[in-house]
Amino acid sequence: MASPPTETEKKLDILHNDPSRDPENADDAASLSIGKGDILSQEHLDPVLNAKMHLINDAIDEIGFTTYQWKLFVLNGFGYAVDSLILLIQSIIAGQAALEFHPGWGNGLTVAAYVGMLAGASFWGISADIIGRKFAFNVSLMICSIFAIVAGSSPNWIVLGLFVCLSSFGGGGNLVLDTAVFLEYLPSRKQWMLTLMACWWGVGQLIAGFFAWAFIPNFSCEDPSVNPDAEPCTYANNKGWRYVWFASGALVFIMSILRITVMRLRETPKFLIGEGRDAEAVETLLFIANKYNRPCSLTLDKMTACGETTLRKGSKWGAGEIGIHLKGLFSTRRIGTSTSLIWLSWILIGLAYPLYNVFLPQYLNSRGAQFGQKSAYITWRNYTLVNFSGIWGPVLAGWMCSRPWLGRKYTMVVGALVTCVFFFAYTQVRSETQNTAFTCVVNFCLNIYYGTLYAYTPEVLPSAHRGTGNGLAVSGNRVMGILSAVIATYADTGTAVPIYICAALYVVMAGIAVLFPFEPYGRRSS
Repeated sequence: MASPPTETEKKLDILHNDPSRDPENADDAASLSIGKGDILSQEHLDPVLNAKMHLINDAIDEIGFTTYQWKLFVLNGFGYAVDSLILLIQSIIAGQAALEFHPGWGNGLTVAAYVGMLAGASFWGISADIIGRKFAFNVSLMICSIFAIVAGSSPNWIVLGLFVCLSSFGGGGNLVLDTAVFLEYLPSRKQWMLTLMACWWGVGQLIAGFFAWAFIPNFSCEDPSVNPDAEPCTYANNKGWRYVWFASGALVFIMSILRITVMRLRETPKFLIGEGRDAEAVETLLFIANKYNRPCSLTLDKMTACGETTLRKGSKWGAGEIGIHLKGLFSTRRIGTSTSLIWLSWILIGLAYPLYNVFLPQYLNSRGAQFGQKSAYITWRNYTLVNFSGIWGPVLAGWMCSRPWLGRKYTMVVGALVTCVFFFAYTQVRSETQNTAFTCVVNFCLNIYYGTLYAYTPEVLPSAHRGTGNGLAVSGNRVMGILSAVIATYADTGTAVPIYICAALYVVMAGIAVLFPFEPYGRRSS
């Protein structure tokens, strides 16, 4: 049996149904909480928090899209780029590093990277809901850069794996914050840009390809299994993979410095109101409005008129804080269903994506040998072309998800099914040109789905629990990445078998997308 309405809920209901109410009047400000434009407004959540969230959304829409959001688009996009950069670089350099260190398990670096990303996504995601977005946003990328640079100096395989893990801890955690921070400053009409921002994922892949193309063919020892007369691989004649790490780490370090010096991020208003810090939330939005000469009618009186939120009753450092955020992700049946389906989607693509993309260098090498292509230069040139094509999938997805006849859900459906078709077609490749062309098309199509899922996840999560929900979703993805490394150890990734597995998984993901209970198109994130 449903509990009786509280006094606050009665007040909000009266204000909503009173046609004489004046939204400009501070006493009537709480009435805005019932607006149908907010994704979660019809769910039975904290009515006071809903009211304040609606006022914040109104203020962000009133201010509109400014240079502040453009800076966020670029600087938050760095997080996407870094995540894919670190993940792919460990895959790229693993072969050459193994020739020097002779490890017992060749896929150890992949496991190290995914373990770091798993820990990072969980830790920084939950922390973002407790200590705020700002600190985690700035610190995590700096951690990533430092250990990426140090990884290039690794004396053995185990130490290299440790530094890859620590670098991934920062990079994987930062990715969770990028979408949340950008979304919480976006006007509702521009929320499709959250999908577009995934194009930076392809930029990171492209950078990884360029670094590999520049350093691996020119500064690496030969593989004795290919050339029996090759000299033993040592530190002196096998520095290419180290240069890749040095260059990547330096680039990430520059990105992290730019975040601090150019952006000077303020804590997001939606996090602040969840903490009961209404005055700071109002001050932040007024600061942006004044800086860019935009209107903003939000006042502290309007926020105060809504009442006090009941989200947190004790200290945020208490043992039950994580439980509060976990329960918040299942606070209603629809929100719980949405959370469960999102996490399942992340788990499935966490298996499908690595099987195809993380082990793509191995697959390209095997296909290159089959087509008579043995040039390392051509191999890495093709790899760069493939990564370049991945940039444009999210660009198309950004346009698609802003169409009313598609929205976010059916953009994912189309992206997943088209990817599936090209996966099956890829098994019929019979020439080097076809191999490169189909690989580019597949990478383009799968990023339509992946980029949209990255954006959809924070859009439909409650703001107060967004970091936790997003972090655990990505964590599930990383767990499957670890599993994919185990699968690759005992299965031949140079055959077409992973292609069939990936194709089947994308069909399942398309079906799940249809079942998502929320469609963010035309709605505002809560």
